[in-house]
Parts: sequence; structure tokens; C-alpha cells
Amino acid sequence: MDDIVKQAMAKWPNVPHCYGWLGLDARGNWYMRDDRAQALGAFASGVAGAKGSLLQHAKLIDFIQRNYAADNQGQWYFQNGPQRVYVELEATPWIWRVSDDFRVSAHDGRHAEWHACWMDENGWLYCETSMGFGLVHTQDVAAASNAIEQGLWHVAETCVADLPARYGFVTSPQSLAERQTSVV
Repeated sequence: MDDIVKQAMAKWPNVPHCYGWLGLDARGNWYMRDDRAQALGAFASGVAGAKGSLLQHAKLIDFIQRNYAADNQGQWYFQNGPQRVYVELEATPWIWRVSDDFRVSAHDGRHAEWHACWMDENGWLYCETSMGFGLVHTQDVAAASNAIEQGLWHVAETCVADLPARYGFVTSPQSLAERQTSVV
């Protein structure tokens, strides 16, 4: 986490959290979701426009990725100074890139060590790595398939609905916050 972010957190410890405004898609792209995008539906709904606007500013994306983490409930967030901006996930908290020599790196460019992989009922391929659990990027499924065919990686079957509970992540912190608020 950036030092300037840590300093802001210490200076302003009670800034309210932000929900629904940032999303990570299944290809590792970041989206800013304004009120209009949120009104169209959930980030992962597939409704046209609900994802919001694709972020393309390289320095902003780098800042988000350097300050991307999970809380104790498995909700992923971007620490933006003193404010925690929770991230809506289309699939998983990590999107894995696989090179032709089977090295794995996250959507933020950090390298990870491969541990295991699964395929869900839709044919999506997931990996557990030294950094955690995530989806293999669609453009890298061929490289991952080569690792499988060569016997370097073994694939187990899984059900997509079981993944968040099994690997401890929340796909929609906004929905969780709304449910918790309505119960109180």
C-alpha cells in the first residue's frame, strides 16, 4: 500500500466506505460505475451499460492495483486515501495471465506460483496460486491447456456457485452491505 494512503488513513480514520462504484471484470479490466451504471443493474448482470466506464488511465489503474486488498470478510477493495472503495467482481478477485512457458501473473502484473486449477460447468478455468484464487484470462486458456495436455497442470471440476464460499471472496460487497443494512 502506498505511504500516502497509509498517512491519509491515519489522519482520517472514520471516512465512510464506498460501495458499487468500482468493478473488476473477468478480463482484469477496471470499470468506474456512476449512478446511471448502477441503476442499470449489478456489475456482473450482463445488462448493457451496467459495468460502467472502462478505466484507461494507466497511472490511475496502477494506483488502484497497488492499493488493492481484501478485508476479513473476503470483500476486495481499493484503499483510496482514507476511503475504502469496495470492488464489484464479475468473476474472481484475481485474473490470471498464463505465458507460453506456463508462468502465471495477476492482472496487476505480479508473478505468482501456480498450485492447482479447476474448471466450472461453463468451461471457465480457474487457478489457485501463491497469491490466491482467480480466473484464467480468456486469451490465455490455450497456454493453460498446453500445461494441462503436457501433464504439468491437473484440472478438477467445480461449480461456479461454490467458488466464493470455498475461496473466501465476495463478488458483490454492495449487495452484502445492502443485505446487512436491511437486517439491522
